Amino acid sequence: MAKLLTDIQTELEGCRRCALSETRTNLVFGVGNPHAEVMFIGEAPGKQEDLGAEPFIGAAGKYLNSLLELAGLKREDIYIANVLKCRPPENRDPRPEEIEVCTPFLREQVQAINPEILVTLGNFATRFILKTDKGISVLRGQIHITGRFSVLPIFHPAAAIYDRSKEAIMEDDFRLLGRLISKRREERAQRVEHAQRAEHAQRAEHAQRAECTQQVENAERGLQ
Repeated sequence: MAKLLTDIQTELEGCRRCALSETRTNLVFGVGNPHAEVMFIGEAPGKQEDLGAEPFIGAAGKYLNSLLELAGLKREDIYIANVLKCRPPENRDPRPEEIEVCTPFLREQVQAINPEILVTLGNFATRFILKTDKGISVLRGQIHITGRFSVLPIFHPAAAIYDRSKEAIMEDDFRLLGRLISKRREERAQRVEHAQRAEHAQRAEHAQRAECTQQVENAERGLQ
């Protein structure tokens, strides 16, 4: 049985599992809709996130909010977390030993939220979720299936802030996300409709059998 997000967060309080605990200001757990159909996974907290104890509240977060609109989403619709829960010094890349000790909690967050779609932002999130060594430039723009999840790798918003040539690419990918959401919702509605029709047919069959049984019983009484 999946843990509750509150239980996972409580378990992480005061974490000292790696050296990042010595340099962080705050542990950045995650935030958003606990029942989200779309979960975003980033790399690690930056300076603003470390100070505010919330993911994606700096410049990259503001840009992400504008991109969400292209997918028909609002910030309150999604859940967002990072591969690492603590900021690496000077925003350096996460180290293997840090990823190893931190990602079990990310797995538990995914299990608790149970989203239909995972959006991986940047190389570290994408490689972890898809279990691949391939880079984001190769994997982006495609929908990948891992287990029961649809996974859409997208450049990290910070990449487009530093390289404006990536803006159009990111906008295209978020529009793709919007189409994927619409498709999954349509499929879900079709499954519900199919289940309702099957239930209706079963009830009608049961009623017909009951009626036939009653008719037989009435006929038998008439013969007595």
